[in-house]
Amino acid sequence: MESASQDINLNSPNKGLLSGAMTDVPVDSAAAARTCAPEGLTLAEEEELRAELAKVEEEIGTLRQVLAAKERHCGELKRKLGLTPLDGLKQNLSKSWHDVQVSNAYKKTQETLSQAGQKTSAALSNVGSVISRKLGDMRNSATFKSLEDRVGTIKSRVVGSRENSIDSLHSPSGAGDKSPQDNTPF
Repeated sequence: MESASQDINLNSPNKGLLSGAMTDVPVDSAAAARTCAPEGLTLAEEEELRAELAKVEEEIGTLRQVLAAKERHCGELKRKLGLTPLDGLKQNLSKSWHDVQVSNAYKKTQETLSQAGQKTSAALSNVGSVISRKLGDMRNSATFKSLEDRVGTIKSRVVGSRENSIDSLHSPSGAGDKSPQDNTPF
């Protein structure tokens, strides 16, 4: 169970690498020969492909080790420069937002929304003009004039009667028997 002790930390420079004990496990060539060779391959072709596979797997392991070393070196350089993961995240977000802003879809959406805003503004302006015109027409109508006259008449009656009651408060004849509080219109 060597694979259970394999480093699974994704931030580890050893990520994805098999432990040394796993690479030293011998392959039983007799067991390999007992497996069925794919159709159309001769034994020599199969051995050649297996050798090439082993070589490619060895190169992959080497590249993983080199990549891990480069990642460690990169981390050390960032630490020395005082760059934090948050700085990297901010930079990535800024770059992503810039990429979104220069994309065709964003430009088309922005243009469409701008046109919609202009059309909405023009429509609201037209509605305001129509309402203003209709109110003006209504104010000039005979019905409105008649209503205005009636309100004016009622107002003059209320204001006139109020002035009369206020005058009676200040007159000498009303001040004899009653206190000023008794003369209030309410």
